[in-house]
Amino acid sequence: MTIVSTQQVKSSQAKTSQSLPPKNSKAIVSRFMQNLQSQICSNLEVIDGTGKFKEDSWERPEGGGGRSRILQNGNVFEQGGVNFSEVWGSHLPASILSRRPEAAGHKFYATGVSLVLHPKNPYVPTVHLNYRYFEAGPIWWFGGGIDLTPYYPFAEDAVHFHSTLKQACDAHHPDYYRVFKPWCDEYFYLKHRQENRGIGGIFFDYQDGEGQLYRGSNSDSPAAIVSNTIGIPKPCPWEEIFSFVGTCGESFITAYLPIVERRRLMEYGEHQRNFQLYRRGRYVEFNLVYDRGTLFGLQTNGRTESILMSLPPLVRWEYGYQPKANTPEAQLYDTFLKPQDWANGVVSGK
Repeated sequence: MTIVSTQQVKSSQAKTSQSLPPKNSKAIVSRFMQNLQSQICSNLEVIDGTGKFKEDSWERPEGGGGRSRILQNGNVFEQGGVNFSEVWGSHLPASILSRRPEAAGHKFYATGVSLVLHPKNPYVPTVHLNYRYFEAGPIWWFGGGIDLTPYYPFAEDAVHFHSTLKQACDAHHPDYYRVFKPWCDEYFYLKHRQENRGIGGIFFDYQDGEGQLYRGSNSDSPAAIVSNTIGIPKPCPWEEIFSFVGTCGESFITAYLPIVERRRLMEYGEHQRNFQLYRRGRYVEFNLVYDRGTLFGLQTNGRTESILMSLPPLVRWEYGYQPKANTPEAQLYDTFLKPQDWANGVVSGK
């Protein structure tokens, strides 16, 4: 069920001028998102060595558009996409209004950057990032996050990734990582498999500087429990939440590229490649069944090629697969696909 109390609705409707975004908020966020896209693409081209991003600009008939940048058949990345979009229209889709009913009846604006990178080498993990901003009349919020999907388990990579994200969160609020890390574990969970997609990262949504940090739908989840324990933080202005999102976006390079450098030249064989393609199937399942960004893009008549750029170029399924005991593949399932306290190096097994 969706947790939206009457008090939360009244609070949002009663926003004062102090809690409203600046008049040029759309231009500020749009410029940041475009710069972030360019910064990330430049760094990825350098580490790939040969691959170059191809850009496709597109327009949405109802309003807005974007630019999609795709890299294919590179030295490191088999396929990767880094997309920027900004769209507007007469109303938000039902999937969002069910969670933010106070936005009904308002025109909307949405902008953001999303990326998915599928490396060639099975020892290099897939990574996903998305940061976004919405306005609907006087209602506004930021959302997004980043998560890592390794195919082979390396604890030092997981610790580095989460430690970097925790540092970015802690720079703005001591409780952000405490809530947004378990929220990520909750979000990137394949219910039909009873399995996490990867080792998580951070995830947050509907952050408008008011109310509790957790805005998900599971009232008894670890993220909800931590958020309830914290209570309601003091109100946070638009500028500070924007700064937090900016820090998170800019931390991508530090969080991911050192892992790529460590793993990209490792030798692998057909066995590792087949396992990578099999695990990519989980990525496809999640993005087509659960992913909110995919749903929002399709519901708002976005560009289909850009929306589905997150899917890997090659993938396989295998009936009834079970990893052999005491193998790296088994360790992935037994330890790495279960939520862990990676940032503090506390790891428990099966």
